[in-house]
Amino acid sequence: MATAKEEVEELLGKLPPDCSLEDIQYHLYVLDKVRAGLEAADVEGAVSQEDAEARLSKWLTE
Repeated sequence: MATAKEEVEELLGKLPPDCSLEDIQYHLYVLDKVRAGLEAADVEGAVSQEDAEARLSKWLTE
């Protein structure tokens, strides 16, 4: 697993040279939320695709 600094360096390498500080902040925010979600799924478990579809089927229409 990469360190936080390595993840930021990788992120900065993927952004265009003319990105703003707000762009960088947004991408760091998203990276943090995705990481937190993956950690929560590991600890608390996750719902399968089929189970999620079954739970949402009463609200979704095709």
